[in-house]
Amino acid sequence: MRVYIPATVRMLRTLVTERELLPVNGTAFAITPALREAYSSGDDDELAEVAMAEAARASLRLLAAESEDGAEIHNSDGAPVRRRAVIAADVDGARLRPDLDDAVVRLTGPVEYAQVASAHVDLAEAETTIERAIAVIDDADLGDADAEFVLGDAEDHELAWYAAQELPFLVELL
Repeated sequence: MRVYIPATVRMLRTLVTERELLPVNGTAFAITPALREAYSSGDDDELAEVAMAEAARASLRLLAAESEDGAEIHNSDGAPVRRRAVIAADVDGARLRPDLDDAVVRLTGPVEYAQVASAHVDLAEAETTIERAIAVIDDADLGDADAEFVLGDAEDHELAWYAAQELPFLVELL
């Protein structure tokens, strides 16, 4: 099953150096039967975009947690790197979790580097918008319409695609 794992730059670095990554709480997103049922139309590519968008939003939550914990990665200028990241991987044994959301699955163990198909990461021009979204993600989760608007601005930025073999170079440049 192709899954979309919410991540941060710190997590990408872990994946590159340790050759595996344990997703936070085992959470990933995928095209599930519940997701198919939730959409009256849409092919696999469109449903994959929905699952990836959910993973990108979850990435914002991970970035907010890193910010609160002081665990952010900083660039060479000392500024925090605030970019959403999603890892696309092919795994076996993902458990469906429709009780959490239509696209949510739980992974039972770490994802090996060899299972990674690609990574999707914000470009530098998205960082200011992402920073604003990180600040209001909790408010948006609680239904604040203004906060949801800020998240929409962040989600307007498309994630750039990187092949698995490009990840070492990407994390070195970030």
